Formats: sequence, structure tokens, C-alpha cells
Amino acid sequence: MSQQKKILVTGGTGYIGSHTCVELLQAGYEVIIIDNLSNSDAGIADRIAEITGKKPILYKADMTDKQEIGEIIASEKNIFSSIHFAAYKAVGESVEKPLMYYANNLNSLINLLDLSLEYGIKNLVFSSSCTVYGQPESLPVTEQTPVVRPESPYGNTKRISEEIMEDFYAAHEDFKGIALRYFNPIGAHPSGLLGELPSGVPNNLIPFVTQTAAGLRDEIKIFGNDYNTPDGTCIRDYINVVDLAKAHVAAIDRLAQNKTKKAFEVFNLGTGRGISVLEIVKGFEEATGVKLKYTMAPRRAGDVEQIYANSSFAENELNWKAEKTLKETLASAWNWEKKIRDIQ
Repeated sequence: MSQQKKILVTGGTGYIGSHTCVELLQAGYEVIIIDNLSNSDAGIADRIAEITGKKPILYKADMTDKQEIGEIIASEKNIFSSIHFAAYKAVGESVEKPLMYYANNLNSLINLLDLSLEYGIKNLVFSSSCTVYGQPESLPVTEQTPVVRPESPYGNTKRISEEIMEDFYAAHEDFKGIALRYFNPIGAHPSGLLGELPSGVPNNLIPFVTQTAAGLRDEIKIFGNDYNTPDGTCIRDYINVVDLAKAHVAAIDRLAQNKTKKAFEVFNLGTGRGISVLEIVKGFEEATGVKLKYTMAPRRAGDVEQIYANSSFAENELNWKAEKTLKETLASAWNWEKKIRDIQ
């Protein structure tokens, strides 16, 4: 891998984006971030620099503003690839505000592809989601599991984005794209300098758990305890965010080494293990020694009952595998929460 490869990371100060920037810089890539800072802040770039000893270049801009993004890309020469994280990502909010999700998530991708064509950025790694499988008929899901109409507008933006990419790469044969279908990213960087820090009330489980443990929330609401699962709560495949970030570097390396088998590839990124919401709550208590208050609430719109991955394709083709334990991951999330709240 050339030490001079320049990677454009949209949404690079966000939760997964920031961890990926760390791994890219540590692998010798140069990182350019574009982020509108709607759910993060510019100080994340300093934290990335503190971990890696190298500061990424940060532009504050919105991916839906094509002219502004074009000016940034024009000013940065020889970008090898982009990694596209910039998107709204809350399932529940997408059910309430579908047009906001379609406008933002689809237009940002279309702008990036159009500008990639104009400025010759021939590679793209896309932040996709296991939501494209909806509620699968059989588990675990593989890349051959049928993609269906997802349960939420958020998930549907990921499905449509993949279709847009597939059509784009069919039309432009010297361009290549990889879509990484994440399962549920959790945890924080072992340094305690990066982690999940949502604005307002968290939409994801782990920040709600850690904020409850820190006393910011009175209790955890578990949405649905009447699902057809061993304990009645939803089952997900929870993957450590650092493991997930490393998969993006593996995808960039695959593109750099010209090892892709076709113009557009998709990979599942998960642990292969399904864990229930209740197991996460109990697992957090065991990993940290902190007791949590929780109550059962009605099912939430857009949630699927259970889903977990078969990631053997990524293991074989990307030479990547999720390695961190659930206990280690939950402890890292609590370490991050304690650090940002100054809890001893």
C-alpha cells in the first residue's frame, strides 16, 4: 500500500467515521474529512490526532451542497478513494421524518458519485446496513440473503443507495465500489478518547445504557418483550466499533491492490453471534459492576425481531474478522462514558 494514498471520509467526525480515520491514519493513509458537524464536533479531529500523532484535514461542509463539496474535492488533488459515512441514521426518527431521510441520505450519495466521476475518484467504500435484509426468513444472513423492502425509511435509504451504486458501477466500468453491511456497532476506542456521543436522547441502545449507568437517564426502556426469542427481547449482532473500522481499511486495501472480483461488491460485517437486548443489559452489569434500572416498553416501529450475520465472505476476501469480546466492548463503552462525564 502506497503511503501517499489520500482518502476522503465523509462524516469522518461521527462515531464510526472517527474510529475509521484512526485506523486509516495508522495504516499510512492520508485522511481528508468532510462533515457538517450536525452530530459531532470539530474537536474530534484533535482526538484523532492525539491517538495517531497525525491530524486529518477537516472541512466543515454538507454533502447535500454539491457546489461546496465540488470546490473542496477540486482543491484536494489525487484522492484515491472515498468512504461515505455521512447520513442520518436513527431508525425511529426515519419513521417519523421519512422525507428528511430520503433527501439527505440519497442526495449526499448522488452528489458524491457525480463529483467522483467529474474528478476521477475511482473507488468508494459505502457505509451500508444489515437493515437491507429486513426480517430475514433464515439466519444467519449471508450476502446471498434476499434484500427486501426494509422495515424503516432509514433502512430503505441504504437499500436504494446500494441500487444506485450498482447502476453507477455498471455504467462506469473503470470505477469500483464496496458496500459494507454493518450489523450493530458498539463500544469505544480503548484510549477512551473516541466513542458514541449522540446529541439529545440516544436512539441506540448502548449510549442509553451508559447514560443510565452514569445517572443521566432514570432507566432503560426495552422496546418489546414479547418477540419470538428466548427472552422475548430483540436479537442483534453487536460488533465492536474498532473491529468495524478495521474492515474499512481492509476494503480500501482491497481496492488499492486491485483485488476486487467485480465492480460492485457487498460484505456483511458482524460477529456471527445473536445477542438479545436483555443480554446486553445483563452483560453490561457483569462487565462493569454497575447495576441498571430497566423497564419493558411497547415494541418500537421499524424494529426487526432478530438478525445476525454470517461474515465468512468478509473473512475470506477481506482477510478480516471481528476479534474483540462483548465484555471488552461493553467495558470500553463505559470507560468512554466515564471519561466524558468525569466519573471516577
